[in-house]
Amino acid sequence: MDVITLAGRSPQASDAGAPRLRGRYRLQELIGRGGAGSVYRAHDESLGRDVAVKVFEASATSEKDVRRQEDEVNLLAGLSHHSLVTLLDAGVDRTDAARPRVYFVMELVTGADLKVQLEGGPLTARQTAQIGFDLAEGLQYIHHRGVVHRDVKPANILLVRYSHGGARYRAKLTDFGIALVGAIERRDTDNVTTGTAAYLSPEQARGQTLGSASDIYSLGLVLLECFTRTIAFPGDPIPSALGRLRSDPHIPPGITPEWSALLAAMTSRDPKDRPSIDDLVVAFRQMIAAETGRHRDVVAHPEPSTEESRLRAVARYRLPEAPVDGAFDRVTAIAARVFSVPIALVTIVDHDRIWFTSHHGLEIDHIDRHPGLCASAILDDVPWVVEDARFDPRTLANPLVAGDFGLQFYAGVPLRTRDGHNLGTLCVFDFEPRLASEAELATLSDLAAMVMSEMELRLQSRRSKTALESAPPAPS
Repeated sequence: MDVITLAGRSPQASDAGAPRLRGRYRLQELIGRGGAGSVYRAHDESLGRDVAVKVFEASATSEKDVRRQEDEVNLLAGLSHHSLVTLLDAGVDRTDAARPRVYFVMELVTGADLKVQLEGGPLTARQTAQIGFDLAEGLQYIHHRGVVHRDVKPANILLVRYSHGGARYRAKLTDFGIALVGAIERRDTDNVTTGTAAYLSPEQARGQTLGSASDIYSLGLVLLECFTRTIAFPGDPIPSALGRLRSDPHIPPGITPEWSALLAAMTSRDPKDRPSIDDLVVAFRQMIAAETGRHRDVVAHPEPSTEESRLRAVARYRLPEAPVDGAFDRVTAIAARVFSVPIALVTIVDHDRIWFTSHHGLEIDHIDRHPGLCASAILDDVPWVVEDARFDPRTLANPLVAGDFGLQFYAGVPLRTRDGHNLGTLCVFDFEPRLASEAELATLSDLAAMVMSEMELRLQSRRSKTALESAPPAPS
């Protein structure tokens, strides 16, 4: 539903002469139109409040359409979440027996939809993270109830500010007219895939079975548009739908590495490579914190990094202590998939050990520092790549290469702090020689930035907790 907000009332009719549904809801101005129905601002004369009323056109009264409308009523009636538009009432108006009108009564959300908002300019990264968090929470709620929305797009995202002059948008997802209960979707009988072409997931464009990952892909396109104000796959429905089957959406280089990595994961063509909705909620919560503190705790003139100062930085982040919630495990799993390798690690280089705080495909959790390739990878600020270790003079004597382990390929990116210290690496291993493309190394760098963002977030959280605990008690 393309919902818009109008500045004033429509001159079509006065309140006295405006049509009423079932003698209760007096329709006022049209505020949106799309699909099979229209949305009006209306006044509930029983409770004395303004509401939004979605009325389906006469052409939408076939048995199939009525059944779908009843499904939407039953679906919405059972959902209650702050990120979803609330259904208040529903029914059929039979004032004109030849033209019954199905209608839904919903809360009236004051504010523009995201489509209109983006026409006025791009959003900040912090605003985008906040909107992403709201929508991810809403999708998490419906996905856990077996519901797939199938039409996540800017026009179906309503924005509201709860304080005058505040920059915080709260996002609400609306229009469940084509939502799917049971997380299974097949093509309609007329062989047309349901949804909006520009925001379809690849599996939606193919008419395949849908699950939570489909909405996650669409949300990724929406959030990318928040940065670019450009539809990733524009054009007529068929070329637009086919575009995402051939290529990934273009993510401009001006977007930060953390955002680039997250958006790329959300819009992966393979649903299995997309983050789960639960992980996405956590990621956006972290993004909000990172964007809020992005310009804090930055040293204007960082000291030259020495081994002594680097080890102090390792201690500052309480490393090599690994996050007990496995926060880095998804990053290493993605890195392994990107390179198609069996092993990916997040490593911390201590004074005498190399610790594996996440070790995808490997059981051990540390090795001695001397033979470790990661000890060499932290010496520079660029990726350190060994494409064939059997013939690379840097690695010929390395026990991981010459010994039973049989390492033949290594690529590592340093985990660099804001004040210029390399703590360790995000790296991948293989037992066969291979090349590393620029695109793969760029993705590895983006994932390393996500690891550092998580480390910074945890550091800030510990500092805030310490400050709160050490603050003097409030006077009684």
